[in-house]
Amino acid sequence: MENLEINKIMLNKNYQGKKVLVTGHTGFKGSWLTAWLLKLDAKVCGLSDQIPTNPSMFVELGLDQKIEHYFCDIRDFKGVSKILTEFAPDYVFHLAAQPIVSVSYEDPLSTISTNVMGTAVLLEALRLWNQPCNVVVITSDKCYENVEWVFGYKETDHLGGKDIYSGSKGAAEVIFHAYYNSFFKNPKNKIRLATGRAGNVIGGGDWAKDRIVVDCMKNWADGKIVELRSPEATRPWQHVLEPLSGYLTLGSQLNSDNRLLGESFNFGPRSEQNRTVLELLTDLSQQWNFNKAEDAYSVTDNIPFHEAGLLKLNCDKALFNLRWEANLSYKECVKMVGEWYYSFYKMEKDMYKLTLDQITQYEDLAMKRNLIWNQI
Repeated sequence: MENLEINKIMLNKNYQGKKVLVTGHTGFKGSWLTAWLLKLDAKVCGLSDQIPTNPSMFVELGLDQKIEHYFCDIRDFKGVSKILTEFAPDYVFHLAAQPIVSVSYEDPLSTISTNVMGTAVLLEALRLWNQPCNVVVITSDKCYENVEWVFGYKETDHLGGKDIYSGSKGAAEVIFHAYYNSFFKNPKNKIRLATGRAGNVIGGGDWAKDRIVVDCMKNWADGKIVELRSPEATRPWQHVLEPLSGYLTLGSQLNSDNRLLGESFNFGPRSEQNRTVLELLTDLSQQWNFNKAEDAYSVTDNIPFHEAGLLKLNCDKALFNLRWEANLSYKECVKMVGEWYYSFYKMEKDMYKLTLDQITQYEDLAMKRNLIWNQI
């Protein structure tokens, strides 16, 4: 018990009392990150253009009452600069994006401008502000040119994409590295930054469009079955807390490790997390007390847009440089996801408390497994 308490104190030390700006704080990942930062006693400011879904994790957790936050388009240079300079953060986590593949087909220009120009706007605002700050720019595993091989993608593999969303994430990485080499590499620069890449995160509180877990939870809550577009598509499913632990680790170590500056890092799940969509839904249906998995879904041939069949990450670089590695087993991940949604739809629990409890559970598991990164 004593060692557990010591580890919890060490977990807090880098963010406790620090000012942290989170762009995209009203989204799924942003809400979880905001809750975790509050648990670490950070002073959080959020910047987002809107509350993207209804229901919304941001609203259900009452985060608008717990942080300073602003509605501002990430492409609005004057607005972003004003918030940045007035809040004067110690850390910035850039998550603001258009995150949905199907929307990139409906509105490609907005996707490109948000994901590429939005990143450029933030980097330019940081360049002109130039005060001591650690910055983690989050992109996606979709930034890689996906040839659907069985190997995990390394940070040095080709960037690209067969769809607008993937292309926009690859372009955001290109813009980041161009800015870093043009401006932030200068010895007079005070901004220390890197990028994080992850994807296919699942967890309670996601209500975004065209997400298979979201579709399941909504339909099952209404007593309906869900349609599967690509039941045999394989994904490296990971809980949202996995990449967030990586981002927090990277942010904390940027302050003291010059090797990390301007670098990119993959944050993916264990290899055993690779499961088909059908396997995931079968396991989730058990959390919702279905007698038979077949009662929970049906298979359809309606595939309105291209979806990659296989994409996974090689995370050796994060392990070597950050001593970061994934924490949860596949079963633990599924259990946490199912528990969150079932509690929301069927039990009317205090979702902020449940969210903090799941973060604590995640931290405790990392400590018991002696994962070094938990001392962030």
